[in-house]
Amino acid sequence: MSLASLRSSFFLAFVGCVVLMGAALYLEHVVGLEPCPLCILQRICVIGFGLVCLIAALHRPARLGQRLYAGLALLFAAVGAGAAGRQTWLQGVPVDELPPCLPSLDYMMEALPFQDIVSLVLRGSADCAEVNWTLLGLSIPEWSLLGFVGMLIFCLYQLLRRR
Repeated sequence: MSLASLRSSFFLAFVGCVVLMGAALYLEHVVGLEPCPLCILQRICVIGFGLVCLIAALHRPARLGQRLYAGLALLFAAVGAGAAGRQTWLQGVPVDELPPCLPSLDYMMEALPFQDIVSLVLRGSADCAEVNWTLLGLSIPEWSLLGFVGMLIFCLYQLLRRR
């Protein structure tokens, strides 16, 4: 593959992340859906993946750089897929078996140590399990999980492809 196609593939992945974040911001600010802490973690992962892809597209890396960028992007995609998978699983748990709600992420950042924040966010709550919006029968975390699977496939392709 030529350098131009390497650059364009990383740039297209970046554009895909911009579209995902645009959809998330639309759902938050226009539709009025409030993101839970797991949603915010997924957004951070999409932004991280997108920034890595943008930097890779601008940098025009050689083979080693391509693999390093793909590996770093893979890390963001894997964490995001884990968070989306966890939230999808939480949506199948009966609400009465989940904690009622979590404090806001801003409050947790000020009041709790980092490991406690991670534990609380990953444990989830009834807020994370609530399905407020669907498209074609899939909830937001399910769509997010599909997006992260696409990102994982992209990263694996970048890691395994030959020049």
